[in-house]
Amino acid sequence: MSQLIISVGREFGSGGRVIAEALAERFGIPVYDRHLITDIAAKTHLTPEEVEKYNEAPKPHIISRRVRGYSNSIEDNIAEMQFNFIREKAEAGESFVVVGRCSESKLRDFKCLVSLFILGDMDAKIKRVMEIYEMNESEAKDFIEKKDKKRKRYHNYHTSLHWGDSRLYDLCINSSRLGIEGTVDALEKYIRARIEAAEK
Repeated sequence: MSQLIISVGREFGSGGRVIAEALAERFGIPVYDRHLITDIAAKTHLTPEEVEKYNEAPKPHIISRRVRGYSNSIEDNIAEMQFNFIREKAEAGESFVVVGRCSESKLRDFKCLVSLFILGDMDAKIKRVMEIYEMNESEAKDFIEKKDKKRKRYHNYHTSLHWGDSRLYDLCINSSRLGIEGTVDALEKYIRARIEAAEK
C-alpha cells in the first residue's frame, strides 16, 4: 500500500484526537485536524477563531438556503472547503491521518483508506474531560453530550450515513478498555496488517 489514509471518527472525550496524532507519528505521515482551520482561514477573509466557530457545525436551517447549488451558509461553505482539501490531498496520492470531517464517507472510494471510530465508556470520558477542561462531573457530562450531538448532526447532514454506526467504519474500538497508549498499539497493529494484506 504505497498510499495510506487513516480516517479517525471519535466520540468527545474518547481521546480520538490524541490517538490520531499518535498514529500519524508512528506512520510518519501528517495529521489534518486543526491544521485545516489555519489553511482555510488563509484562503478566506475569516480569522482562525471565526473558522473554528463554524467548524464541524451543522448549518441553521431557518436562515440558510441554496441558490444554483451555492449556499449562503458559512457552515456549509467551510465544510465544503474542508472536504475539498482532504479530497485533493487524497487524489494527489498523499498519505495522511484526518480527524472527523466525514472523511470515512467522503474518501470512501479510496482503497488505501482505513476508517476508524474511537468510542469510550461515559465514566471514562467524563473523567478525561473533567481533567482537561477543569469541569465538575455534571458539567463534563453535559459538555460531552452537547459535543457529540453537534458532531452527529453535522455528519448526518453532510452524508447519507449515520455517525457512529459500526457498519460505516473498518474498525470501532473502545479506548476505555486498553487506555490511550494501548489503543494506539492495537490500531497500529491492525493498520500494519491491512498494509501487509494489500501488498500481497
